[in-house]
Amino acid sequence: MTRAEKKEIIDGLTEKLKETPFFYITDASGFDVATVNAFRRMCFEKGVEYKVYKNTLISKALENLDQDFSELSENALKGFSGILFSKETNNLPAKVLLDFRKKLGKKDGMPAFKGAAIDTDIILGEDNLTMLSKLKSKDELLGDLLGLLQSPTMNLLGALQSGQNNITGVLKALEDRGEN
Repeated sequence: MTRAEKKEIIDGLTEKLKETPFFYITDASGFDVATVNAFRRMCFEKGVEYKVYKNTLISKALENLDQDFSELSENALKGFSGILFSKETNNLPAKVLLDFRKKLGKKDGMPAFKGAAIDTDIILGEDNLTMLSKLKSKDELLGDLLGLLQSPTMNLLGALQSGQNNITGVLKALEDRGEN
């Protein structure tokens, strides 16, 4: 690969990392062609992009970003590395990894999780994968917050509406008494 080709790959990867707020680095060593193709197909079906790069190219692309990814570079870029990109949901790549492992019948194993960058946070280590899969997305958190904010209003409206029926009933009963 020539220097110009490497620079083109690094520039493209840098742009992709800038556009993608959530990316996971995996170790896919030991995959045969059929397994890699099955994994890529599953990623595509779930809306996650999976690409394999050389560690040096990933490291140089991370250096070009505004945020400091040195911890991720030092700890996650060893061996055979692939990147899962997710533009919309922070936990989707973790779910895809766990689902693929279930499909293979291996709870721990391929593809191994090395690290992730979620917005400005860096998460390292296989033991964090289950936690990442249970994270709520920004939209889910906003929905929960909206539900919490609407709850007192809905309770108040319900009480006022039920009170209206009670007042009407009391007035009608008093009116009926007055006629007798």
